[in-house]
Amino acid sequence: MSLRDHLSTGATTIARCWAVTRTDRVTLGFTDHDRPLSFGGIAFRPDSGMTAKAVMQGTGLAVDNTEALGILSSDAINEADIDAGRYDAADVRLWAVNWAAPDQRELRFRGTLGEIRRGDGAFHAELRGLSEALNRPTGRLYQTTCSAVLGDAACRFDTSQPGRSARLPGGSTDGRVFRFSNLSRFEPRWFERGRLSVLSGQASGLTGTVRHDRMEGGLRLIELWSPLRAPLGPEDTILIEPGCDKRASTCRNRFANIANFRGFPFIPGEDWLMSVPVPSGINDGGRLR
Repeated sequence: MSLRDHLSTGATTIARCWAVTRTDRVTLGFTDHDRPLSFGGIAFRPDSGMTAKAVMQGTGLAVDNTEALGILSSDAINEADIDAGRYDAADVRLWAVNWAAPDQRELRFRGTLGEIRRGDGAFHAELRGLSEALNRPTGRLYQTTCSAVLGDAACRFDTSQPGRSARLPGGSTDGRVFRFSNLSRFEPRWFERGRLSVLSGQASGLTGTVRHDRMEGGLRLIELWSPLRAPLGPEDTILIEPGCDKRASTCRNRFANIANFRGFPFIPGEDWLMSVPVPSGINDGGRLR
């Protein structure tokens, strides 16, 4: 019997089940039923206090949306994980399930978590449908700087090669400024605009973008644009990858990767549109300077 057959009987035993898969691949299950349910390798907990408003769905490419409400707890969804950003853009699935026969179910919603608000021991999470991604701009931009990200499939620069990235203990830090004594082998500003990733410890999986990379008092100072949103222990392992200012000269001279440059360095700028012949110049039909 399918879920629709069950609904047609008139006497139904229906519950809703949620599965939230975070960006670090941890999956949590919740249900508004009063007993645990399990299917698809996921255990759905009834004690989370997680509920949801009605799903608003439209025809065509209209964005589906709803909101989930829940209680913060230490063993389910806790405030520290929300602060750390572990639920940002997490994948969400919602099923209508016959709790008496969980094989009879239907996926009713799939999307991602949007804005999360919390307070007084509870949280409110906006849920965005799959069509939300269609609002993002696509296509290639014609600009003088490179559109690729250093190390991605378009750039093809292998940041994992020896001497290009640094893997080392985090040391003493406030989560934003890091000081190291063993990075002198890297040229100045090598990590500026690069990425710092935490590989172990309580902050494992978190990343930050490097704002400054400079020497200070004999130490290499690495400063992030925003602090990591979880405590970092002195023995936790971090990985620092190089950065790129996306200029053609940097691609050629620093990374020897100009063959994969994805910008248009010779495209005329706005100043060219305002260039006109002047009486004191050389007007021989050549290019305007």
